[in-house]
Amino acid sequence: MAFIVPPPRSSADAGPGRAGPGSVPPGPAALARWYERELGWTTEGRDPVRLVTGVRFDVLELPAEAGHALLRRPVRTGPVLLSGVRMGLLVAAGGADELPGLLDWLEWGPIALDLTAVGTGGRITAPSPRGGAGSPGAAVWLRPPEPRLAPGPALPALAGFGSSGGDAPDLVRLVDAAATECHRVRLSRARAGLRRNSPADQPLAFS
Repeated sequence: MAFIVPPPRSSADAGPGRAGPGSVPPGPAALARWYERELGWTTEGRDPVRLVTGVRFDVLELPAEAGHALLRRPVRTGPVLLSGVRMGLLVAAGGADELPGLLDWLEWGPIALDLTAVGTGGRITAPSPRGGAGSPGAAVWLRPPEPRLAPGPALPALAGFGSSGGDAPDLVRLVDAAATECHRVRLSRARAGLRRNSPADQPLAFS
């Protein structure tokens, strides 16, 4: 499954007979049809529409704060979604199973990073193809997927494995960068907690 990471585009950019993200009619049934026809992804349910993971892709999940920092780094990604306070990075199917071993190999294993993965048997809420549409906190695409016939690099995968080809973004580099930013967020939150609980912040007691 090939994807590229394009800049935002309007429905006028879509080719004849092919709906662009901005031209998707409202409603869950239309949303499900768009994912199934344009991307070839399996959907489930209607309220909300969910995307089945472990078939075409898996998802790495991390805090949105860490995710935004990751997107500012020169690390290649596939499609990226935001859902409330969590960000999702789409990777090749099977990537979720590789995550624990990769974190151990990269020497992140003993650290609680809040970096998780959704793979076979999982579900994620389908983001609106419209980008910013929907209620506050609704899932949206930050880097949307291209239609399944579009050329471009495949989803991030382990180099030399799978059918993604040699030009695919490197899953190892992506996981290492994601772990680094998750660790920075963890340390930042810990420092903020220490400041809040420091004696200088406590009210003075008078007898």
